[in-house]
Amino acid sequence: MSAVSRRPGLSAAFSSFEVPGYATLWWAGLFSFMSVQMQFLLRGILAWDLTQREGALGLTYLCFGLSMLISTPLGGVATDRLPKRTVLVVSQAVIMVAATGMGIVVVTGVVEFWMLLLAAVAQGGAFGFFGPARVAIAKDIVGREHLGNAITLSLLSMNGTRVFAPAVAGVLAGVAFIGIGGAYLIAAVCATASFIYLLRLPEVAPAHVAAGQAEAAGYPAEKPRAKVRVNPFAEIGAGISYVFARRPLRRLILSSFFVIMFGFNYVAFIPALVEGVFDLSDTWVGLVSSASAIGAVAVSLPLAAKADGPGGRRIMVISGIGFGVGVILLGLAPTIGLAFLVVIGIGAFTTAFQSLSNTLALTAADDNMQGRVQSLMQLSFAGFGIAAAPIGALAEVIGLRAALVMMGAIAAGATVIFHLLEAAADRRAGNEAAAMASPTPKVQIR
Repeated sequence: MSAVSRRPGLSAAFSSFEVPGYATLWWAGLFSFMSVQMQFLLRGILAWDLTQREGALGLTYLCFGLSMLISTPLGGVATDRLPKRTVLVVSQAVIMVAATGMGIVVVTGVVEFWMLLLAAVAQGGAFGFFGPARVAIAKDIVGREHLGNAITLSLLSMNGTRVFAPAVAGVLAGVAFIGIGGAYLIAAVCATASFIYLLRLPEVAPAHVAAGQAEAAGYPAEKPRAKVRVNPFAEIGAGISYVFARRPLRRLILSSFFVIMFGFNYVAFIPALVEGVFDLSDTWVGLVSSASAIGAVAVSLPLAAKADGPGGRRIMVISGIGFGVGVILLGLAPTIGLAFLVVIGIGAFTTAFQSLSNTLALTAADDNMQGRVQSLMQLSFAGFGIAAAPIGALAEVIGLRAALVMMGAIAAGATVIFHLLEAAADRRAGNEAAAMASPTPKVQIR
């Protein structure tokens, strides 16, 4: 263990920033997340304003999720086979153009619901490439030793923007001379800033650069690869086979999929909860959305200092159960004040669960499978978008509060099942080790 990783307190919490290149990646992520968080809220407000239906909110996220479902496995292959910086730059350019286009059509008064769906498809497709490449290049920059710290700090940038980005978007959307269109254009400016930072991000040293030269420059050199034709669908299949052949990795990815797909869907219905149930304005939508980020930021720094240490799986299980229980309590909250406090707790548990599940998955994966493993982890967000539509339709029948309780119960239950399966596997491994260590009994022959 290096001296950096042994430092206590804030030094350990920010250790990845001492590695050249990571700060550039972090700032690019900060501006990208700022844009994304603003658009996430604006998409819900605009869908509600255009239709006044929970089902329309779900349909918007369904388009996002289906697009992401298709693109994420391809993004994992691209991350493993193409320059990661190029994948990031191109995908961020799509996000930037989609935000700009939505701002223009809203400002000019020609916006229609299908345009919102088209923008959701474009951004969902871009995220399918952006997510795996961003995490994988962070691993290339900081190495395995600081991987948990780097992932947690990346989530800090994402959750830090959630403290104020939704609130800013909600306030801007409610200001007459800015409105939803102006807020979209401001989100496009943030996306452009991220794009510029990504252009400054150095690529991992190519194969023909000597390892010593790459390390002297502060970046790890890639291992030489033979130039072969790559069938992306065969590569996707190889990644799936790789995961399913490793039971701990398989259990981790499947449990994360169900937790995020159902539990995280609460964010899609915050506009309906605030405006439809509590009868409050767009500004309150932004404030409630920001509440989860308060808890997320509060937990990020202590978590960053411990993310690469022992006990990660136990904390992940506690966080997953807490996340699900929080969503249940949100569905039962009688007032906006209590809902606000509950969402703060949800934000803390969500961040801990995401940080540790991603760290455990990437730590368990081989280097040549990092992109595809991360793409499978990210499929949970595609599932979240896909599940939003049927959940939205169900909410129109049984009520939004009952739907939230159901979502939280599934998330907590999936985490409990993961814990029970892991505990059983640990017991089997312990029994096998004890059996191998015990001496063979001597047989007496009379």
